[in-house]
Amino acid sequence: MKNNPIKALPSLGQSIWYDNIQRSMLSSGGLSRLIEEDDLRGVTTNPAIFQKAVAESDDYDDSLALLWREYPGRSYEEYFTSLAIDDIREAADILRPVYDRTDGQDGLVSIEVSPLLAYDTDGSIAEGKELFARIGRPNVMIKIPATKAGLPAIEELIASGIHVNATLLFSVERYVEVAEAFIRGIRRRYENGAEVRRIASVASFFVSRVDAAVDKALADRTGSASSWERTKLESLRGQVAVANAKVAYRRYQKLFSDSRFGELQRAGAQKQRLLWASTGTKNPDYSDILYVQSLIGPETVNTVPPATYEAFKDHGKAESTLLQGIDYAEDILSQVNEFGIDLEAITRRLEEEGVAAFAKAYNELLSAIGEKGTLLARHKAS
Repeated sequence: MKNNPIKALPSLGQSIWYDNIQRSMLSSGGLSRLIEEDDLRGVTTNPAIFQKAVAESDDYDDSLALLWREYPGRSYEEYFTSLAIDDIREAADILRPVYDRTDGQDGLVSIEVSPLLAYDTDGSIAEGKELFARIGRPNVMIKIPATKAGLPAIEELIASGIHVNATLLFSVERYVEVAEAFIRGIRRRYENGAEVRRIASVASFFVSRVDAAVDKALADRTGSASSWERTKLESLRGQVAVANAKVAYRRYQKLFSDSRFGELQRAGAQKQRLLWASTGTKNPDYSDILYVQSLIGPETVNTVPPATYEAFKDHGKAESTLLQGIDYAEDILSQVNEFGIDLEAITRRLEEEGVAAFAKAYNELLSAIGEKGTLLARHKAS
């Protein structure tokens, strides 16, 4: 029998989560099979995933028709929340044995607050608390976009004992701010005498989008570059996203080995793991498993979209790669800056574009719910 590289990753310290959810995956036993066959350890969702699931399948038609009939006049947002909560509860129940077996480190399902709240601290806190309470499962993680406004929300939810997935991270600097917000939240609980065990958090560091943006900037420089410079620019293509992630991992190692966290860890606090997100390869010139194969290492998570998941299962290798070349990662980022490419500006723009893209997907999702609900109601009436 062919070896299963996904199933071997936990022995290297990495948990694989599935970056997708759809009702048919839950009802057909698909998620249960991934857990059993591959040792899958979690699920992440976002507005774009739900938009695709609701708009492009009939999985939700019966439930939506029922909601439309029993709760007429409610907002499209409330209809969506009801649909999403049903999925998250079922996924959480399926993953509960993983949660118990790993002492609360894995077996988690993420659901995002409305992306329209990305710049609204108080709104994110209120919705995060409401979602966690309504879902009523201990292994649910609330996703908060890691904008400046999101940082206090991350701290407050952690301090309230709610698991947090800090998402849309592109820069090392913002990652450090997120980790510090997590530590502050845990410290508040500790100093208030509250339990700090089993408060799980991940910092979702986006990978492939960084290469897509930086590669374009590198290509723009080649026209006026010398022959030597063009060779150097070409050598940097497809290198920056992984280097950026490795630099973030170095910061993680330092932050969570610091004496400030040591006291909390002795009290039972978990580390906030780095989670590699946006790991589907966007450039067809690169390996289809580049952002999984290059970032395998201890105390990390990789959330993998379905096509990349199947590709890695087919031809990936379970080997520790995250620490390979990590000492040169800073140098790669420095070389990019030496060519006048402002990585800080690029990652700031990627964050803004990420928030806008999720808001767009969310609005399209609400429109699809409105259109489908109206059609289903008419069909029922006729």
